[in-house]
Amino acid sequence: MSPDTRLSPSPPVSGEDAEAPTLSRGLRQRHLSMIALGGVIGAGLFVGSGRGIAAAGPSIVLAYAASGLLVMLVMRMLGEMSAAHPASGSFSVHAERAIGPWAGFTSGWAYWFLLCMGVGLEGIGAAQIMTGWLPGTPEWAWVALFMAMFCGANLAAVKNFGEFEFWFAALKVGAIVVFLAIGALAIAGVFPGADAPGTSNLTGHGGFMPNGTEGLIIGLLASILAYGGLETVTIAAAESERPVQGVASAVRTAMWRIAVFYIGSMLVIVTLVPWNDEKVTTAGPYVATLDHLGIPAAGQIMNVVVLIALLSAMNANIYGSSRMALSLVARGQGPRSLARISSGIPRRAVVASSAFGFLCVLLSYWRPDDIFQWLLNMIGAVILVVWTFTAISQLILRRRTDPAKLVVKMWAYPVLTRVALAAMAVVFVLMALEPATRSQLCWTAALTLVLMAIGYLRQRKAAGTS
Repeated sequence: MSPDTRLSPSPPVSGEDAEAPTLSRGLRQRHLSMIALGGVIGAGLFVGSGRGIAAAGPSIVLAYAASGLLVMLVMRMLGEMSAAHPASGSFSVHAERAIGPWAGFTSGWAYWFLLCMGVGLEGIGAAQIMTGWLPGTPEWAWVALFMAMFCGANLAAVKNFGEFEFWFAALKVGAIVVFLAIGALAIAGVFPGADAPGTSNLTGHGGFMPNGTEGLIIGLLASILAYGGLETVTIAAAESERPVQGVASAVRTAMWRIAVFYIGSMLVIVTLVPWNDEKVTTAGPYVATLDHLGIPAAGQIMNVVVLIALLSAMNANIYGSSRMALSLVARGQGPRSLARISSGIPRRAVVASSAFGFLCVLLSYWRPDDIFQWLLNMIGAVILVVWTFTAISQLILRRRTDPAKLVVKMWAYPVLTRVALAAMAVVFVLMALEPATRSQLCWTAALTLVLMAIGYLRQRKAAGTS
């Protein structure tokens, strides 16, 4: 194979991921394992969970448990399909094989849009931390620096992405494990200077569900958005040494990772700190907890951890979006100009996927006060759209798949798949009823309908010319 290769101009049959043979296999099993482990710990957990706690109170534990169960089901479905047919297009490839090219087009480009928006969000969030440490430095300059750093790393070699994520994930996992250990000691009353709180914070201050069902719903919606990004491991598996085994291992450990990192963290926080403590939202729930326990320099420690989480997400999103774009192009679902692969790296796809992050450099310069919220609204409920396509695809593909390829099996098929689909429908309805999330749902609905229309027209055109 030459170092500079173009994909075949004819789209592959049945949604197969044509670019997989030409991509580098530079990710080792240790990279994939740590990407899977660290992918569940993001800025949404460290920062975004504060809004959920403020709305739901101690019942945020139930919200994260409920959304965590849904995520486990989705990951199990995705793991079943990805282990049977590893592809860097992941759920987009599965949707095309199961439903049709329009579905692969819609889910793939919606996810690409989500990741590209996420790159901008995380870059701005990381820049805000840096300007807090170094007042007077321009926010846009930090966004530009981070974008250049990770775009360059992804252009060089896939192993650079793997190494960055390996160490980022190791630091995040280490931080959350230390936090949980300190929290457990404090709850038991053996942490120096801390008295065992018992259930006072769980049942006091208005009770376990202080804001009623409405507060629990807001907490549930906030918790769902925090889980986005777990899908990256099934995209990365296509460039690993042992893709089938890597996906299977990652999916099988998803349950305890979600239970320990997310639900365990929420339980520690609301047990140790009153849910209505203003620091939970202003400083973040983790900082509020460490401050409550008198940990020196807690705010700066957690700012470092949050910065790492944001940079890790930037790196992963540039990688994931470039591979998704390449997969779509390989299947005739995008501009052929992105199809060039050089030395096993889709460099044009990396640059195209990084372009919006660089645009955020300008946006953060022109509109520093409202760009963050605007981007957040644009992302909206895209992840739920992707999960819906994933569940429908698994429901169809399971019947077509050779049993010998089912290294990972969805539990209680098809019952739990249908339960997951019903749960997603309920979440969409709740988002429509809740004023705080209605605008996000509208943005997502508009994007999805536009992509569906384009995908369907492309499919009809392709059918007419064949």
